[in-house]
Amino acid sequence: MLRTHTCGELRISDVNKEVSLSGWVQRVRNKGGLIWVDLRDRYGVTQLIFEEDSTEKELLEKAASLGREFVIRATGLVIERTSKNDKIPTGDIEIKVKQLEILNAAKVPPFIIEDETDGGEELRMKYRYLDLRRNVVREKLQLRHRMMQETRKYMDGENFIEVETPVLIKSTPEGARDFVVPSRVNPGEFYALPQSPQTFKQLLMVSGFDRYFQIVKCFRDEDLRADRQPEFTQIDCEMAFVTQEDILNTFEGLVKHLFNNVKGVALEEVKRMTYADAMKFYGNDKPDLRFDMKFAELNELTQGNGFGIFDQAEIILGICAKGAGEYTRKQLDELTNWVKRPQIGAKGLVYVKCNADGTFKSTVDKFYSNEDLKVWADLMGAEPGDLLLVLSGDEKSTRKQMSELRLKMGEELGLRNRNIFKPLWVVDFPLLEWDEETQRFHAMHHPFTSPKKEDIPLLETNPGEVRANAYDLVINGVEIGGGSIRIHDRTTQQLMFKHLGFTDEEAQKQFGFLMEAFEYGAPPHGGIAFGFDRLCAIFGGSDSIRDYIAFPKNNSGRDVMIDSPSTIADEQLKELSIQVNIQEKS
Repeated sequence: MLRTHTCGELRISDVNKEVSLSGWVQRVRNKGGLIWVDLRDRYGVTQLIFEEDSTEKELLEKAASLGREFVIRATGLVIERTSKNDKIPTGDIEIKVKQLEILNAAKVPPFIIEDETDGGEELRMKYRYLDLRRNVVREKLQLRHRMMQETRKYMDGENFIEVETPVLIKSTPEGARDFVVPSRVNPGEFYALPQSPQTFKQLLMVSGFDRYFQIVKCFRDEDLRADRQPEFTQIDCEMAFVTQEDILNTFEGLVKHLFNNVKGVALEEVKRMTYADAMKFYGNDKPDLRFDMKFAELNELTQGNGFGIFDQAEIILGICAKGAGEYTRKQLDELTNWVKRPQIGAKGLVYVKCNADGTFKSTVDKFYSNEDLKVWADLMGAEPGDLLLVLSGDEKSTRKQMSELRLKMGEELGLRNRNIFKPLWVVDFPLLEWDEETQRFHAMHHPFTSPKKEDIPLLETNPGEVRANAYDLVINGVEIGGGSIRIHDRTTQQLMFKHLGFTDEEAQKQFGFLMEAFEYGAPPHGGIAFGFDRLCAIFGGSDSIRDYIAFPKNNSGRDVMIDSPSTIADEQLKELSIQVNIQEKS
């Protein structure tokens, strides 16, 4: 070994020990006859000292030649520091160096490799191997590692078996776009990279593995954002002979285990909410419950008073922002402009200030008396000092706009504390959703989701009203995981494919292997998949999952460090029987 200790473990009790440390030079402070070097490795920082009166000239000159990020080995005596540093665990000691070996010199790095760096994101992604030396980045990957270990510990304790499933699979038309891989030995045919191991985990249930899990790479060719990457990691799980309640209880246990063992947080009971209530009261299917601010429907209280905007609206929604009644005219104008942005799309914003004296001031005083506004306030549970915000329009877009406004107010009022965790199961999702572009129904989750038995007759008469045995786990407004009870018989699966617009031939070509498997004794089963990267970001208090991925892609899906994707040689294309013909996008 090139070291006897790491740069993070020596303490005052180690004084007078002769040690060898290896690592990277964090910084050099040269005072002429006195040189200090901060030596860093994954475990911490230890200070080295070179003094003119007790150090050979050659050794002192070598220490003076060191630059940032040089890789060195230093051997010497542990001594007590004269000027201690209480900001680092090794701050009581330093190493009086007797021997110094430069293992590898380094160019000046393109940015400062410290917690507070001067490097922009694109530059740091280009030199990601340098960015990974920074404590703040490494700590995020250490958190990810710990969460993986705790996940495996819990799942093993619950009798789950970790099984690896194929990465080269069959392309299917549902869901996001597939990444495809050409087959050299089967010219003109392609594999796909899995968007999830969905069919394989169901086949494992048919095979008698009643409890499966896998921490697995998945791939989706979709537009990117802070919480999306073209390749991402799931905790993928499936169970046989279970009901929905069994699955919710089991994986509620996993989440509580992770919070308890990784963050030291004892989670409260995870609430349940139907999809219908989530949309009604919060305007989206992943409500942030760290604050209240539920929607109130005001149609009956507001229409018929001559205010045309309300009279013509399909729905009128209000929220109560507690304690925001002191907002200035400038702040209210900024809010109005914010909801009018194209990303939100509202036509305008009505506000009502609940004054301390019990009166009300609003933008619609001309149409509504103080008595009218008091009825609004009472419905929304408002008190003096609160602010009522009202949007109107068609139902679908107004609920979405109010959802965005609610989240913004939660942010402005400091109600979205990253150290508070409010988990929620959202249940009873619609089985199908209508797509205007293709003019047909699509599976809201995936084609293998089981409808509720009592709703199956509605598939023929009102498909949009059929509820699924599906559930999502939401934490602080972020969807962390989702799953369902699966279809486990051929008849129901064929019926589902029919309502998704598959012909019998298409269903057989795409999923014939699965439907045939159902005829060999498939047990009732269901499962869930957690977005592991998102879960890490929640635990680490970050918005972006990139921070928790060792080598992430940028918003264009590029790895700027290795310059990928890239073209390949003509010879490779020839071997794959592929000719490239790039067409302009319309």
